[in-house]
Amino acid sequence: MSDTPSSATDSASGTSSTGAADWPLWEVFVRSRRGLSHTHAGSLHAPDAELALRNARDLYTRRGEGISLWVVPSASITASSPDEKDPFFEPAADKPYRHPTFYEIPEGVKHL
Repeated sequence: MSDTPSSATDSASGTSSTGAADWPLWEVFVRSRRGLSHTHAGSLHAPDAELALRNARDLYTRRGEGISLWVVPSASITASSPDEKDPFFEPAADKPYRHPTFYEIPEGVKHL
């Protein structure tokens, strides 16, 4: 019988093997066959990028839904807050020239 504690430390890497709860959260983006852009598919916990990529492959593309995967540490993502929507996006709303709703398309112009 071993006297090893439940939260053993791997002497080679110096990391604790206490379980998935201690692993960082990764965001998974999948590029499907029908499109060119990656879309957010979900999140998962993994100890490193390589294992996060393998787990994302097994979890999010098991039915052949994708041809490319990105995994990004959640801690590396900086996002705006929905509560700050009005002040954050207000400067873009006062530039109507960026929205071509009032331009006339000349006749003969195709695929615009």
